[in-house]
Parts: sequence; structure tokens; C-alpha cells
Amino acid sequence: MPKLEKNIQADIEIALSKYGRTFRTNAGMFYGGKKIHSDYYGQDILVNLRYIKGLPEGFSDLLYVGDNGKIAFIECKTLTGKKRKQQEVFINLMKSLGYTAGFVRSVEDALELIKDE
Repeated sequence: MPKLEKNIQADIEIALSKYGRTFRTNAGMFYGGKKIHSDYYGQDILVNLRYIKGLPEGFSDLLYVGDNGKIAFIECKTLTGKKRKQQEVFINLMKSLGYTAGFVRSVEDALELIKDE
């Protein structure tokens, strides 16, 4: 069974932790609020819902900050995952600004991306 994108991301976060810190990012719009337990529903629910604007569309899944000062923007994909236009624009922008950025489909791809030239 092929790996899900979230599992690839988790594997990459673990592997890169030997070399620095990796932050999972959220892009786009989503709901947020205060989490409380509801006896009526028998589970936690969100109250005071509000729409939250996250990072810009296309922002990479992972932001890597290396112990050596290197920064990389990492967009994770499954083996068959398609690159979205906004993601390609963002990756190209980060590269044009001199940052390391790219699409990866495995831990090996991510390690190759962050390695020192």
C-alpha cells in the first residue's frame, strides 16, 4: 500500500531532526476556535468559530531550519502526487530569493535537498 502524504511528511520530519528543526505549516483558510468538551455530544467541539487565514496558498508543507543555518522549503508529495501551480510558483520564488526549495517524494529526496553543496 503506497504511503500517504502525511506519513511521508512525518518520516521526513524524523529524518531531518538529526540536522536541525522541521516545522509543519498550514496554508490557506481554515476554521479555528476554542476547544471545549461537550457533554451533550460526548466529545470535544470547537466554539467561537472563526475563519483563519494561514500562510499563503502554495507555501511548502515543511520549513526546515538546519543547525548549520540552512533554510529549506520542502513540498512533500506521494509517488503519484501532482504539483499544484501555486506550489510551483512558491518553490520557484524561494529559489529565486536564494533559498533551498523543492518537491520531495521520500526521505532520501529530502536529505538530498538539504545536503550542503
